Amino acid sequence: MESSPVRYSNLYCAFELILPRIQTMRVILVDNLVADETQYSDVARREPDFHAGKWVRLERMIAGMAMGNIESNVRKLIRQPDVRVVHLSQLNHELVREFDPDAIVLSGTLRDFDLYAPELIDEFNRFIKTTNVPVLAICGGHQLVGQAFGAQIVTLDDKQPYEKRSGRLIEYQYRFVKITDPFDPIFAGIEERPDARWQKYTKRKHLLRIWQNHGLQLDRLPDGFTQLARGYLSEYQMIGRRTTEQLIYGVQFHIEKSFQDWQTDKYWDHRNESRDGRLLFDNFLVEALRFRGKGAQLVSDKDAKPIAVEKVQTAKASGSTGTPATGF
Repeated sequence: MESSPVRYSNLYCAFELILPRIQTMRVILVDNLVADETQYSDVARREPDFHAGKWVRLERMIAGMAMGNIESNVRKLIRQPDVRVVHLSQLNHELVREFDPDAIVLSGTLRDFDLYAPELIDEFNRFIKTTNVPVLAICGGHQLVGQAFGAQIVTLDDKQPYEKRSGRLIEYQYRFVKITDPFDPIFAGIEERPDARWQKYTKRKHLLRIWQNHGLQLDRLPDGFTQLARGYLSEYQMIGRRTTEQLIYGVQFHIEKSFQDWQTDKYWDHRNESRDGRLLFDNFLVEALRFRGKGAQLVSDKDAKPIAVEKVQTAKASGSTGTPATGF
């Protein structure tokens, strides 16, 4: 095994070996999709296409894939993870006291939140405002956190969700977002890309290339949060709250996709594309441990070992990655 963190030749794009920096960590993963028919609101039941059984089956199918991707990140970035997967309806302070997690990761969602039973949202709002466990909120989870702290959730053209249930403008596939607070530790290592055959966009500073899949956004910066990144269609792509009692990061995009990409060789799923998301996920876990005063659970550089060494596609096969949108 070579000691260099980067392996490449003139035939393949460069990629970085993944060196788990955490020895052990307890993490709760929260499935935010609807789990059964009773969790839909009266508003949902008045929707013209409402079919409780079909809706739940679709939500459960998507939840299986989403939670699998999130758990894959945790298990690959932590040597000895202790993972508990729970549904949104099970997330409460009693669970936290019993499991004593070092971090909580909130999944994305499928349905608009006014289609959820109101008590689910109310209970989450009470929990998220008072928990002292570090939280990473992804896509719909990011929106769920935002609304708890005073923001509203709107479509990408600023309509209320009920005004435009279908035919929405969406952000989809790999997109660029602009880092607005490069000194936040969540971005550690982002700019340290190798000089080998990498995407040309990396010559521009403070850009992330990440996977987007959403048609809703926050309309404002939530109370007590700092904006960390902005996008072309969605302004509040990444937010953070750091106080003596709370550490919360929200990302509108899907940083959990990275290890899904590592299992394929399709050009659009190129592993270099998802590198930034993987680093953000890793940095969050490290910051969560530090916030909890458990830095001793981090692995020293001399003890770090790569979890995988794989070839990647040729640069020629990967095609053009596009040009960053202007106006950031």
